[in-house]
Amino acid sequence: MSEREFMEYDVITVGAGPAGLAFAIRLKQLKPDIRVCVIEKASVVGAQILSGAVIEPEPLNELLPEWGKNPPPICVPVAKDEFYWLGKEKATKLPAPPQMHNHGNFIVSLGALCAWLAPQAEALGVEIYPGFAAAGLLFDDNGAVAGVSIGDMGVAKDGSHHAGYTQGIDIKAPLTVLAEGCRGHLSKQLIAKYELDKDSDPQTYGIGIKELWQLAPGKGEPGKVVHTLGWPLDNMTYGGSFIYHLDKDRLAIGFVCGLDYPDPMFSPFEAFQQLKHHPLVKPLLEGGSILSGGARAIVEGGYQSLPKVEMPGALLIGDAAGTLNVPKIKGTHQAMRGGMLAAEHIAATNQSAGWDAKLRGSKVMSELKKVRNIRPGFNKGLLPGLLNAGWETITAGLSPWTLKNHADWSSLHKLQGYESPKRDYVARDLPPRDRLASVYYAATAHDEDQPVHLHVSDTNICITRCAEEYDNPCTRFCPAGVYEIVQDAVNGKRLQINAANCVHCKTCDIKDPYQIINWVTPEGGSGPNYQNL
Repeated sequence: MSEREFMEYDVITVGAGPAGLAFAIRLKQLKPDIRVCVIEKASVVGAQILSGAVIEPEPLNELLPEWGKNPPPICVPVAKDEFYWLGKEKATKLPAPPQMHNHGNFIVSLGALCAWLAPQAEALGVEIYPGFAAAGLLFDDNGAVAGVSIGDMGVAKDGSHHAGYTQGIDIKAPLTVLAEGCRGHLSKQLIAKYELDKDSDPQTYGIGIKELWQLAPGKGEPGKVVHTLGWPLDNMTYGGSFIYHLDKDRLAIGFVCGLDYPDPMFSPFEAFQQLKHHPLVKPLLEGGSILSGGARAIVEGGYQSLPKVEMPGALLIGDAAGTLNVPKIKGTHQAMRGGMLAAEHIAATNQSAGWDAKLRGSKVMSELKKVRNIRPGFNKGLLPGLLNAGWETITAGLSPWTLKNHADWSSLHKLQGYESPKRDYVARDLPPRDRLASVYYAATAHDEDQPVHLHVSDTNICITRCAEEYDNPCTRFCPAGVYEIVQDAVNGKRLQINAANCVHCKTCDIKDPYQIINWVTPEGGSGPNYQNL
């Protein structure tokens, strides 16, 4: 094989999300001559970004003070907040918790926001390369991170090369900034290599599933923000829903649940579709149509699960580090603020050393510390969680204790001796009617003949232990129907991986009870192509 070509920069940023772009913009503002590139695995910036999203504008005000004169294409000021407790047939309106007061905030499409931020960065001289999947890491002779390797294009499943094969390149730099988002492929490797999490609790996650709807004329209430708790979740499963009214009778609706749920028969996708048929929600959606949809894991561990965020030659920012504020259901302001702080640190020092202390001494960390006990307080059930959340809110997080987080995969109960709650997963009226139909709305695309990017280290477990102990929960926790147990006429029962369906949510990498699934980057440009999510 020929020697790989390479490019050199002063700083490489992996991921064109809000953290990566805010970092690149701020760094070029401070040091105009520094050479900065941002690489992004999606075909275009924003195509694989998915979030609620209601954002707090303070970091954006600091980064681009004139942004309001030319705002992102979807940017609706919050007009009112509503909060409901749902029973199966009823909705009880409650006062919104203080963390969910959104006066002064904006409803946005985070994908559209990032697509809007990208040209702001390019105008400052940042080089952005969409369709570049950072498949591997480069290290120098001293073991420090020295850049990333971009995956080859045009490789067949069997490893042979298509006619259009193109060898990937290496991108080298003294500093690499990991802004991959939740459960980043490279971030995960570096956290393990440098034992960055040895002094922190295990990271915990949720899954968020979202759809963008075009409502029937006149049904939209621009700026209205609705959150719910309760049905269709049982009392041992953390989560809820959001309904955000955009402009032009468009509606963002989503469902979030913690991936520490115990029930092996639970399906987040099916629960979301149930929610849409609640009497509070269904009349709103009837007569409308889905424009797009998708799913993404959410980092929920917060203060006590934050790993060390620096290592030789590299640093972590945004959701790759784990700075999302769960009670607020917001991570964008934290990601942008952290990215800007990292830029200021590098502009001042030209090194990764000292970044961990800077982040931990910042407003980003103090915000996480204040709410550190709210999410883990729900580990013992809904009522204890609500009581604990009330206490932590009243005391502003000044409790003299810090509750522990535990790995999500370890929370799944085995079938034997566990009685799953009854769930009404029935045929429904509103689309999409199954997970394969939902993949269509994600516009996900992978070359069917590229290598499978979901690596299962021992597929024999899938048809033996996992089938017996859990009835193959991967067939339920994946929102895109990637995992299937099929009966093969020749080989009998086997696991079939429908990798082309994958929406890159990372749930399988997190929730698999045997931790034998490893999500790696597919060919650059592959995956979902979200529109305004």
